[in-house]
Amino acid sequence: MVAFPALAAFAAFSFLIEPGRLVVRKVSVKSGKWPKTTRPLRVAVIADLHVGAPHVGLRTVERIVEKTNRLRPGVIVLLGDYVIRRVLFGSFVRPREIAKRLGGLKAPLGVIAVLGNHDWWYDGRHVWRELKKAGIVVLENDVHAIDAGGGRVWFAGLADSTTRSPDPRGTVAKVPDGEPVIVLSHDPAVFPAVPKRAILTLAGHTHGGQVNLPFLNPLATPGRHFRHKYGLIREGGKLMYVSSGIGTSILPARFNMPPEMVLGT
Repeated sequence: MVAFPALAAFAAFSFLIEPGRLVVRKVSVKSGKWPKTTRPLRVAVIADLHVGAPHVGLRTVERIVEKTNRLRPGVIVLLGDYVIRRVLFGSFVRPREIAKRLGGLKAPLGVIAVLGNHDWWYDGRHVWRELKKAGIVVLENDVHAIDAGGGRVWFAGLADSTTRSPDPRGTVAKVPDGEPVIVLSHDPAVFPAVPKRAILTLAGHTHGGQVNLPFLNPLATPGRHFRHKYGLIREGGKLMYVSSGIGTSILPARFNMPPEMVLGT
């Protein structure tokens, strides 16, 4: 008899409370690859909005934009999956409306985005166009430079690995030798192929496992690599941060993994 109340409490928390929370995760990244003449960079990271999923409507996006702007980041990066496909109790929201809200993001060095698998399952070109209209730089196996003060910093945005063909080596090779590069990828699965010269890789896609029960594999992890599911990961002399993101996919539930925005310095 005890099991039923405990299961009901777990379900209520996972479906009604945890997905509606939003934490700001502050992450300090120190790397010997960062040029001493270049100022530290404040980067805000927003991943996996899945707008239209329960708990993530357009008003939620507006609150996220307001909250991000108050953090005063130097640059903002968006890591894909702006729309939803096949989310229980979800309601599709047009990319135009999502992009219109994201166009309110303000950072002196700009807003840079990559697309995710849900975006391409819907219509990646359409999502891309709407983000671009909103003043957001969209990258796919391409690079973009910003003047961080004391030198340029490059962002290398990769194609989604589920629906497209990411080229980590070829993309990073577009950055001039000796200049710092941060890799943006929707999916952390590309991490083993990212060249060691990259200072940091930023990724989403996994939702941090979404439903994380003690001593068990996550119940709702998108992606292929449990070891790359969440947080700051050091591997093979390289560094990656995987965000738990904002929305949900498949199940509109989270447990032991609240939605997050990330502020990296």
